Amino acid sequence: MKLGIIGSGKIVHDFLSIANQIPHLDLTALSTTKRSHQIGLELQKQYHISNLYDDNNNLFNDSNVDTVYVAVPNSLHFSIAKAALEAGKNVICEKPFVATIDEARELKKIADKNQLIIVEAITNIYLENFKFIEDNLTKIAPIHIVNLNYTQYSSRYDAFLEGDIQPAFDPKKDGGALMDLGIYNLHIIVKLFGKPNSVKYFPTIQKNIDTSGILHLSYSDKQANSIAAKDSFSPNVSTIEGEKGALIIYGHPNEMPKVGIQLRGKDLEVINHNKYSHRMIAEFIEFTKIIDQHNFMAVDKAFTHSLNTLAVLQEAKSQR
Repeated sequence: MKLGIIGSGKIVHDFLSIANQIPHLDLTALSTTKRSHQIGLELQKQYHISNLYDDNNNLFNDSNVDTVYVAVPNSLHFSIAKAALEAGKNVICEKPFVATIDEARELKKIADKNQLIIVEAITNIYLENFKFIEDNLTKIAPIHIVNLNYTQYSSRYDAFLEGDIQPAFDPKKDGGALMDLGIYNLHIIVKLFGKPNSVKYFPTIQKNIDTSGILHLSYSDKQANSIAAKDSFSPNVSTIEGEKGALIIYGHPNEMPKVGIQLRGKDLEVINHNKYSHRMIAEFIEFTKIIDQHNFMAVDKAFTHSLNTLAVLQEAKSQR
């Protein structure tokens, strides 16, 4: 995979720090805004990136790029992903995928027409600890209660309270707790249990944005709560509770650093099956394989899951 990156924010810095650990990935180009060009120069030098642009069209026209990683504010995902596909590039788009189901379907239609691949980058469902949770659901079933918690006091929250509204808290840029942190919980719930029968979001609104909130998903046989908070502190423990036992996620749900299982009447077992030191390595190894092998079956499966998750997210957003 010959990768070109669009963006220069925190997630790009995170990714670049581990890009050299992903087999068969050639880091070819980086595109930033003109305002962030100096940051781009520093990243280019530090990570030995072949080409640096301050105009996305130049990256789209780079014949050495076959895949574009879209890592920009949420509100720009659709337009940049669409432009990349129309330029003949595969697309890895950061979470949350796009704003609406219609946008997602339009992107997939363009990709299919041109035999291109588009996938959503969402770390947790590619982690080995998530697979442990998935594989052990039947041991605790029937499952009736799901409580997921992703609380992280934002490094930008104090500035937000002072009136400095950065993209993560900007309603015009599709920010907020639901879109930033809640999306990880939502991917876990929908991946494990499918689409719910009903969705209800209870947000805490400050300056016209949800700084925290509780999303309730109702199923015929279970109830699920997703807590996402950028204005609070918590040790972050999540549980999936069934008649025969419980599965536990310790730590932030985007990383899932440890998981546990406790069957009724048995001792708690805590393990870590994650293979890699950074949460993004597993997903990008999988994306590289999918793209290099042109595995459209895997793409279709991943897209169906992203679409189901987006349907729930779209309904929750309408209730903010």
